[in-house]
Amino acid sequence: MIILIFGLILFLGIHAVRIFAEPWRNTQITKLGDGKWKGLYSLVSIFGFVLISVGYGQARLAPIVVWSPPLWTWHIAVALNLVAFVLLTAAYVPQNHLKAKLEDPMIIGVKTWALAHLISNGTLAGIILFGSFLVWAVLDYRSCRKRRSKNMRVPQTRTSVAMTLATLAIGLAGWALFLLYAHQTLMGIQPLI
Repeated sequence: MIILIFGLILFLGIHAVRIFAEPWRNTQITKLGDGKWKGLYSLVSIFGFVLISVGYGQARLAPIVVWSPPLWTWHIAVALNLVAFVLLTAAYVPQNHLKAKLEDPMIIGVKTWALAHLISNGTLAGIILFGSFLVWAVLDYRSCRKRRSKNMRVPQTRTSVAMTLATLAIGLAGWALFLLYAHQTLMGIQPLI
C-alpha cells in the first residue's frame, strides 16, 4: 500500500502543482525553460504512474475489503466509463462540439472514470486510488475554471459535426475495446459479469 500511496503523491502531486503552486511552477519554467520543465514533469509523472501500477497490483494480491459493492454498481460503472472514454477522446479530437461546450473534457472524463470505479470497488486500495483521482479532478476542474475567469473566456473555436461524430465513434470504439479485451488483460478483472 505504501508504494501505491507514494506513486499517487508523485503522480497527482506533479499534476496538482498548477492548482496549489502556480507561481512556483512559473518560476521553475522560467529557470529551467519550458522543455526541461516538461521533461521533469513527464519523468515524475511516469515514475509515479509506474509506482501506482505496481502498488495497486500488490495491494490487489491481499485486498482489504471495506465494503462489497452490489452487482448493479458494476453496470453503472460500465455506462459511466463509456461517457469517460468519449470525454477523454473529446480532449484530443479537434473541432468537436463536446470540447467547445465543456472546455475541460479531459478533467470531466477523469472525474467520471474515478467515480465509476469508486462506486464499484470496495477495497481499501481501490478507494484510495480512485478517491484520490476524484479529489484531484474536482480540485483541478475548479482551478481551471478560476484561471479562465481571471483571464478571459476561451475563444469560440470552429466546430464540426464530422469531428464530433468521429469523437463519439473513437470514444465508443476505445470503450468497447477496453471493456471486452484490455481491462481483463491489463487488470485481470472482467467488467461484464
